[in-house]
Parts: sequence; structure tokens; C-alpha cells
Amino acid sequence: MQHRIALASDHAAFAMKAELADWLRGLGHDVLDLGTNGPDSVDYPDYGYRLGKAIETGEATFGVALCGSGIGISIAVNRNPAARCALVSEPLSAGLARQHNDANVIALGARLVGIEMAKACITQFLETAFLGDRHVRRVEKLSNPERSPA
Repeated sequence: MQHRIALASDHAAFAMKAELADWLRGLGHDVLDLGTNGPDSVDYPDYGYRLGKAIETGEATFGVALCGSGIGISIAVNRNPAARCALVSEPLSAGLARQHNDANVIALGARLVGIEMAKACITQFLETAFLGDRHVRRVEKLSNPERSPA
């Protein structure tokens, strides 16, 4: 199945983002590149917020967020309630993020994960379906924190 996938990165991950964008296009996916596109220092929250917005507006079905560790940009993406971004470093977590959390974005650390592992994570992420069932209630709470009796 082909998807519209948004990619966003900071300067630490722009080279990985470019390689992943080409790879995803080669697989037939429609890629929305949200930047950055060079080694000059930028602030990862700006790009994480762009990615969250692209998910919220429907510009993209799925997203891949990249920074040096993947941590900062994943936090930024998750500030948008429409986005459910999971930081992953191997395919099992990428699949579980889809199955149990209906994640629509994954984050990867370009300084921690090599390009082949990144591709394996993205492949698993895109090929795994949300299980639904008992997970629906929990996913609804992720996007609607006011519904949680915290």
C-alpha cells in the first residue's frame, strides 16, 4: 500500500532524511519533505511541530521524525494531539507502536541508528496494522487527554 509520508529532521539528521526520502519514493510512496535541508544548525522543535501539523491537517498519513537522538523531535511532534509519535530503534518497537498505539509517526535518532536499521523500522511501521479492539479506548485517550480520569 502506498502512503503519503511526511519527513522532518534537524541538521543532525538531514543526510539520513534525504536518503530515506529517496528510498521511500523508490518504493512508490508520496513523500512530503518538511526540511531541514542542510547542515546549518536549526531548532528541532520547529520541524517536529511542522510534522505534527502535517498529520493533523491530513497532508500526510504517516510521518518520520529525525534528529540526533530522536528524543527532542519526538517530544515536539507529540505536542500536537493528532500525532502519536513513537521513538523507536528497532523493528519490534516500530511494529508494536502501530499495533497497540496506532502510532502515525515514528522518530529515529540519526546518531544512534544506522540507515539500514532505520529502513527496517520504517518498513515494519508501514506494514503493521493497528489491532483495534481493547487498544481503541487507550488510543482515544492519547489524542484526548481531557477524557482521562487523571
